[in-house]
Amino acid sequence: MTTHAIAIEGMTCASCSARVEKILKQLPGVTDATVNLATETATVSGDADLGAVTLAIEKAGFSVPTETSTLAIGGMTCASCSARVEKALAKVPGVLDASVNLATEQATVRRARGTSSAALLAAVERAGYTATLPLPDVQAAPAAAPRDGWPVALAMALSLPLIAPMLASVFGVHAMLPGWLQWLLATPVQFWLGARFYRAGWKALMAGSGNMDLLVAVGTSAAYGLSVYLLLTQGDAAHLYFEASAVVISLVLLGKWLEARAKRQTTAAIRALQALRPTTARVRHDGVDRDLPIEAVRVGDVVVIRPGERVPVDAQIVEGTSQVDESLLTGEALPVDKQPGDTLTGGAINAHGVLLARTTAVGTETVLARIIRLVEDAQAKKAPIQRLVDKVSAVFVPVVMGIALLTFIAWWAVGGNVETAILNAVAVLVIACPCALGLATPTAIMAGTGVAARHGILIQDADALERAHRITTVVFDKTGTLTDGRPQLAACVAADDTHPDTVLAHAAGLQGGSEHPLARAVLAEAAKRGVAPMAARAQQALPGRGIAGEIDGETYWLGNRRLMTENGVELAALDATAAEFEAAGRSVAWLARARDRRALGVLAFGDAVKPTAARAVARLNALGVKTVLLTGDNRGAAEAAARALGIAEVYAEVLPGDKAAQVDALKAGGQTVAMVGDGVNDAPALAAADVGIAMATGSDVAMHTAGITLMRGDPALVADAIDISRRSYAKIRQNLFWAFAYNVVGIPLAALGFLNPVIAGAAMAFSSVSVVSNALLLKRWKPQEDA
Repeated sequence: MTTHAIAIEGMTCASCSARVEKILKQLPGVTDATVNLATETATVSGDADLGAVTLAIEKAGFSVPTETSTLAIGGMTCASCSARVEKALAKVPGVLDASVNLATEQATVRRARGTSSAALLAAVERAGYTATLPLPDVQAAPAAAPRDGWPVALAMALSLPLIAPMLASVFGVHAMLPGWLQWLLATPVQFWLGARFYRAGWKALMAGSGNMDLLVAVGTSAAYGLSVYLLLTQGDAAHLYFEASAVVISLVLLGKWLEARAKRQTTAAIRALQALRPTTARVRHDGVDRDLPIEAVRVGDVVVIRPGERVPVDAQIVEGTSQVDESLLTGEALPVDKQPGDTLTGGAINAHGVLLARTTAVGTETVLARIIRLVEDAQAKKAPIQRLVDKVSAVFVPVVMGIALLTFIAWWAVGGNVETAILNAVAVLVIACPCALGLATPTAIMAGTGVAARHGILIQDADALERAHRITTVVFDKTGTLTDGRPQLAACVAADDTHPDTVLAHAAGLQGGSEHPLARAVLAEAAKRGVAPMAARAQQALPGRGIAGEIDGETYWLGNRRLMTENGVELAALDATAAEFEAAGRSVAWLARARDRRALGVLAFGDAVKPTAARAVARLNALGVKTVLLTGDNRGAAEAAARALGIAEVYAEVLPGDKAAQVDALKAGGQTVAMVGDGVNDAPALAAADVGIAMATGSDVAMHTAGITLMRGDPALVADAIDISRRSYAKIRQNLFWAFAYNVVGIPLAALGFLNPVIAGAAMAFSSVSVVSNALLLKRWKPQEDA
């Protein structure tokens, strides 16, 4: 019996702890359970699986801190292998879920805290494979290049004399090597160069399963064994089949070598991002510059970046001006002007001018590290369509072995020729192609997410990639998404007995310290005019409405028409002026005094539409995607922006909390909805949408909620994200079609005797290569403006 102490998050009252305790006591294997609300921990005694305990707590609506580990898996050759490793890991006590990616040869395991890493490694080894935990290093090692091709070349060289007489017979030349020489050439191919198939097949057999290696080993051994038997009993007069066994092994070795080279290309995006990370930084301390390892740099250190050097860390410029190339991070082709106060992203290249910048993030907290982590996570996760492949893979090898046995029995029974029966059974074994099934989905996902990341589109997981191809409606927020998000005060109109500067001074006072874009516009205009903000206190933000505060002991409101109407403010004197501003596409804010419910003035703001916004909407329309504008701004400004951009459907004056409800309403109408936003107030709508798309120029909350992040604030990338999703999903379907077609067509043809083992082996060897090569065509994709 063991006792576990488990941290629980989300309990707020005694009834919560009581509910958790009741659930835990009902679990099989639990002898006692107590929950302490003060320490937020549960103590569980008994023999219950830690993973089952964790899942029970999560189902009750609370959360348990878990760990995610990535294991490098060695020895996998096909989808049956990855399915077996996944099954073995899932059985480890404490494991909540496990996902194995054949293309990256990695396993991602989510486990309860306290679950032993050694248990994970041991489970993989018992399944017949090797597993290692990556070193705790910020910079992961790039994927290894394929091993030397000499075994392939040697196998081909030894097999060529065996196949040459068959090729020569096409031209009327009939010659045959002596049987002993055929045996001499085929034996090293079978047992030396083909030893990997025996080793891996034996491990699979010992684990009670099967894989591609077992099929190849059994099939070629049958052909080789038959040839040895005929050679010993009939001598050179016998028709031998050494060329079948040797050529099949040679072709499979060639196919796996080409597959490894192709698979490595699918991870090129990760390696390109990893290559952006400098290993050293020039740090200035007390006026002295020193080159330090990147691990020694701390937040707050001042780094010196010379022309042509990469920015070593995330930082803010304190001195110097330059242009910075961020193309590999954001996809922006042109260098970006930088000056004091601007931010720098680690990995970008300083074009000219010496920059001094204060470090704001290092290590795993940098933007580049987070981008790499997002891409790696996206490539590690399975697409929902992969579930069908997993089900097929689980029974694939046993079914093929059964078909091969039935083929042998049927041909022997009908024709009475054991040689023909064996050869047709061998053809069934070697044409079976579980590798292509396992690679069809992950290679397309890796290639698609990789090329998207190179162009500034971060797709967080395979689910988002799969859902994005079905998008029928894109909902845009306005401010900061379709507009620059840097509004300027275009006009300040006061009531008859009030001076405009008084209105501006009150508005600036109320907005003091606020980071809202409209607040910054008010403060900037006040500073420009030399108007001193009034001293305000007790400011209170009113989400979706504005702000309230006290000046000289009186309460004032600054906000939209909704705020004024809810507080009974008389607007008649300035209503016509406000209507003109709204008709011209301006955002309007009212200043009112609470004492007499009187409007003192109107402020009109202009926010320029992004240059690419109209083209973005036009491209979405061309893709057959409907566009919708959803904003908290006044209806006049919203409709003016929509007209300029070509958006027909507009929802204006929507409160932040109601945006998600509007997205749900669109989904209820049968639409697959994407929400595009950049702010904290967009987060609920991003989460409610089928696919949330966040601008990286906005808040971290929005990016964490979204399934897709656009690394630069260009709305045209929305259409590009949908386009690459559709192309990636098309590749997945093409790959799965060909992977199934190879088997559905090839296995019956082999069973019926229409394929000899050599042709069958060639088809199997190149099926995986063709699937990976098809996925690699995605690497040629470019955003429309770059194409």
